[in-house]
Amino acid sequence: MNPLRWQTLMHQLGAKPSLDTYQQLVRAYTESHRHYHTAAHIDACLHHFDSVKSLAQAPATLEMALWFHDAVYQTQSTQNEQDSANWAVQFLQKAGVAADPCHQVHQLIMATAAHTIHNDEDTALMIDIDLAILGQDTQTFTNFETQIRQEYAWVPIAEYCRRRSQILETFAQRPHLYQTAYFQERYEALARSNLKNAIQHLQAGILPNNGDNE
Repeated sequence: MNPLRWQTLMHQLGAKPSLDTYQQLVRAYTESHRHYHTAAHIDACLHHFDSVKSLAQAPATLEMALWFHDAVYQTQSTQNEQDSANWAVQFLQKAGVAADPCHQVHQLIMATAAHTIHNDEDTALMIDIDLAILGQDTQTFTNFETQIRQEYAWVPIAEYCRRRSQILETFAQRPHLYQTAYFQERYEALARSNLKNAIQHLQAGILPNNGDNE
């Protein structure tokens, strides 16, 4: 979460640098209960964004949505995306950003709640970027699953395995995990392999790295 990158983005949106909000975001992404949904996740998303920036219809708007999409994250809440989107819009409005980009940022963040199929190219990119972790190398994916379990450590193991396997199965059952050709070509095959292995382990009650399986 580079401050110079943030300032450049704010300039692209025709707004003030707003370093106070940048610092608020940094603090949010370093909250102690976060293990995956951290600044590292945002940096990874921005790295993927850089690879597909030329495909975006409104790249600055898409990038801003990525900065904010997990700004509010509480594992016992059902409205993290809504709260994150609201924060983003409130901030952008105060910063003097036009109404259309504000609305687009809100819509892009809300799309990460269900990760469903969208015809809009930028929304498809937003979702694919957020799900890129599914198609990373085996160790990176295992670390991801371990970190998610750490964020939900308050859930009993049996219940967690059941719910987590159900979530992963909803992705595995889709005709395509990714909506854009770029992500399909690079990550689809490995993502399916990662999901298959994770689901099998979860259904057997085995957590990544044998974490607290006893």
